[in-house]
Amino acid sequence: MSQVAAFNAIETVVQLIPCGCVSSYARVADLAGLPRRARLVGTVLKKTSRDDLPWHRVVRADGGFAFPVDSVNGQQQRDRLRQEGVAFRGDKVDMAVHLWQPSLDDLLIKLNF
Repeated sequence: MSQVAAFNAIETVVQLIPCGCVSSYARVADLAGLPRRARLVGTVLKKTSRDDLPWHRVVRADGGFAFPVDSVNGQQQRDRLRQEGVAFRGDKVDMAVHLWQPSLDDLLIKLNF
């Protein structure tokens, strides 16, 4: 897969994560057809010029955040998730409640599986 195609696939998956839900970097990579490329997801989110991309809905697999708590991006991510009703357990997202479970429609039609 070319770099442009990989970036587009990752952006497509992230765009599908609904309000109030989160996904992990690794899961986004898997759904984009890029297994074991979780770091590439972070790179795409950092480099994207798309203002409409809900980057704040992508967290670590354990619900933790890539940004330090006291950073501007870290605070912005937490604030956006709180506004969407996402619950936290300490400094992490409650993944048991908020992990996005893609529908069959998402998998077959929107992600072309």
